[in-house]
Amino acid sequence: MLTRRSWLASAAASSLAAAPSRAKPNLLVILADDMGFADAGCYGSNIQTPHLDRLAAGGLRFSQMYSTARCGPSRNCIQTGYYAQQNACEVMTPGNIPAWTKFAPEHLKPLGYRSYHVDKWHIKFKPVAGAGYDRSYCLLDQDRFFTPKQHLLDDRPLPAVKPEEGFYATRALADHAVRMLKEHNAADPFYMYLAFTAPHFPLHALQEDIDRYQDAFADGWDAARERRHARLKRMGLVNCPLSALEPAMRPAWNTKDAELIGQIGPGEVTAAVPWSSLTPEQKKFQRLKMAIHAAMITRMDTELGRVLDQLKAMKALDDTMILFVSDNGASSEQLIRNDGHDPNTRPGSGASHLCLGPGWAGASNTPFRLHKSWVHEGGISSPMIAHWPAGIRDKGKIRHTPTHFVEVVPTLIDLAGGNAQSAGEGAPPFAGRSFAPAFEKHGTIQREWLYFNHSNNRALRMGEWKIVAAGKDAPWEMYDLRRDRGEQKNVIAEHPAKAQEMAAIWQRQDADFVRSREAAPPSSKAKL
Repeated sequence: MLTRRSWLASAAASSLAAAPSRAKPNLLVILADDMGFADAGCYGSNIQTPHLDRLAAGGLRFSQMYSTARCGPSRNCIQTGYYAQQNACEVMTPGNIPAWTKFAPEHLKPLGYRSYHVDKWHIKFKPVAGAGYDRSYCLLDQDRFFTPKQHLLDDRPLPAVKPEEGFYATRALADHAVRMLKEHNAADPFYMYLAFTAPHFPLHALQEDIDRYQDAFADGWDAARERRHARLKRMGLVNCPLSALEPAMRPAWNTKDAELIGQIGPGEVTAAVPWSSLTPEQKKFQRLKMAIHAAMITRMDTELGRVLDQLKAMKALDDTMILFVSDNGASSEQLIRNDGHDPNTRPGSGASHLCLGPGWAGASNTPFRLHKSWVHEGGISSPMIAHWPAGIRDKGKIRHTPTHFVEVVPTLIDLAGGNAQSAGEGAPPFAGRSFAPAFEKHGTIQREWLYFNHSNNRALRMGEWKIVAAGKDAPWEMYDLRRDRGEQKNVIAEHPAKAQEMAAIWQRQDADFVRSREAAPPSSKAKL
């Protein structure tokens, strides 16, 4: 395990360290929004992500990092170390938020850290007064990349942004992150949680970024999936067959097809049908949407580069442990919200309201099955890059050990020199354990199971076995993930006893989470 002592030893041995070794590493957690497993260049995509690619080349890529399939519960896991069903500390779980709920800054502050938060929040408490951050820029309006109406600086409301101000959310987030780093006292270690909104819908991007991808996706999502699958296999990130697209599997809350096409136009497509079946008008419009999605990711990468440049200027990059993940798989949602969609405006501008849709979401989640909100692999598999020159010597390698967002907080505490086994007095044990040992060598992190439950989509993973069900009344399916992470061969009939054992564990654990949550005294933290 990478304890403070072992980190100091590795830092001293590193020939790259440009700054004097500190007792504790800085910690930077970067979260993308609705970015698929295969959307970065270093995960098989043709989307330009040079900064992420360099982080991967100088660090580690994880092939089996799991989210919760949705933005709110994923953010809860990353910030508290618990499943959302344990503490209801996100916008989608009803019930009491237990008084024992603590956030990463509250664990790290006693260990000497200053903490900074930038962008999307999706938590019921105020970032500073309720979660312990020293500074925060909080963007509460995720539907307007150019003109947000609700955003906070250190918990205090800021004026709505006017169109003439030239604001673009992804760029503004990097501005705040860089400013906080410039003002940071270098004598103290820092923890920063940088949660980009991109590439979440609506598809809003700068035209200069869209222009980069004018003809990049002309051959459609079927060809894109095949290319990405081949690259992922060559890279050694996956070894499973490519899953089949499922046109019938769409979110129940989507805007109705007739209304959606009526507002957007005949180029819109509402199901993951074969690309060859589309009309020329549909093909033209759909490849433009993917160009905007790619533009949002490239802009996020560009702005991340500015943050990395600031770390270099501070001589802090070598001593900073960086984690990059996405909150869930790419989204097949198709919604028109808030300001609506102007069919006469430029696609990607602030007056447009477009969504990626299921066909391209399937490409983004290559080679896995389904999308955001489902707990099949496409909804919960996140890319994860770990970069830390002073602490990761096995550079450019891949780790296949399964990990989960609930393990981020224990890992941060572990690296900061704290007790990653204890969440504090009166709190239950963390749901996961530190994955810091994976930074030193490949191996298996010992745990009993990983649990998933979102909108009645449920799953449990034990070792290489996974049971999963799509919907409240849906039957369990079972897959051997050693051979079939694409979840194409349901083997439940061949292993009924194992499936029953796992289903019983899921049921018991789900009930225990709810009982313990509701029995705890409610939190009195400052709420938004």
